Amino acid sequence: MPKMKTNAGAKKRFKLTGSGKIKRKHAYMSHILTKKSKKRKRNLSYFTTVNKADEKNVKLLLAMK
Repeated sequence: MPKMKTNAGAKKRFKLTGSGKIKRKHAYMSHILTKKSKKRKRNLSYFTTVNKADEKNVKLLLAMK
């Protein structure tokens, strides 16, 4: 059976942490930043983890077991 391919879009968007969780960036941080508050922009700039409900799908895209 052939190897499973990694989704190219997913490998650019997600990274694995040391404990096996999946990191992601927040949305709404690419443009129209003038109307957003400093606090909101600061909080959007940090990484967060993928929700437990979405982890299985992301791991499939990253060709992980």
